[in-house]
Amino acid sequence: MESGRCCEGLSTGYDRRAGPQVTGVSLRFAPGRFTALLGPNGCGKSTLLRALMGFLPTWEGQASLDGKSVATIPRKAMARRVAWLPQESHCPDYLTVGELLELGVHAQAGRFGFGGGLLSERAEAVLAEVGLTGMGAAQVNRLSGGQRQRAFIAMVLAQDAEILLLDEPVNHLDIRYQYEIMALVQSLMNRRGRTVIAVLHDRNLAGAFADDIALMRDGRLIAHAPTADILTKARIEEIYGIRGEILVRGKRLFFMPEIPGKETAPNNIRTFR
Repeated sequence: MESGRCCEGLSTGYDRRAGPQVTGVSLRFAPGRFTALLGPNGCGKSTLLRALMGFLPTWEGQASLDGKSVATIPRKAMARRVAWLPQESHCPDYLTVGELLELGVHAQAGRFGFGGGLLSERAEAVLAEVGLTGMGAAQVNRLSGGQRQRAFIAMVLAQDAEILLLDEPVNHLDIRYQYEIMALVQSLMNRRGRTVIAVLHDRNLAGAFADDIALMRDGRLIAHAPTADILTKARIEEIYGIRGEILVRGKRLFFMPEIPGKETAPNNIRTFR
């Protein structure tokens, strides 16, 4: 089997009696690229991501890393290779940003020397990357929403893993922070050569940042290809049941839905050319 993260004929879920939430999914994620898992609510995106981490049982097929089933890889060994950011990230009220980063390097114990509450040079560099310079002593839960999410991304980066699995990394954030954080993740991926697999809901975020899209519906993989081949009028209508136009701005793709009675733009809005 090829190296890297993949799954073959994977079926999994939370309750066998209720049947699989993901059925027969086969995917290989290209190293050094940003793959977005895209599809309607409840289609199995987060379930698939959790299965890739080995958090869910495999009923058929397997999820693997370099040809080894994730079920057989010790958790500490997995954490050295793969960093995980869940959909909802919480921490105790008293936890500081620096202590949060210590959690991120737990699998790499002793590598960076974050002990004693004193942030190492390595940790400060990570905070600088995410725009939180000098905030190691700040309590995480007193940060703004965007800063808090940057802190959790810093925790993932401090883990220094080659593969990042992000479950809705911009969930609940306003549009400014959504684009800032996605641009940050893309920039870090490009500079560090990391592989990113992220669950996204917003088709326009996927069109702006993802290299590839794995499109899902009803627990099954519908298509997996470069973003421009997935974000088409026909595909979006097929999966989401909504018509619209695909607009191209540089390397970014945007979907403009067709809304009855709103076919023309107001005079104060510039149209794409």
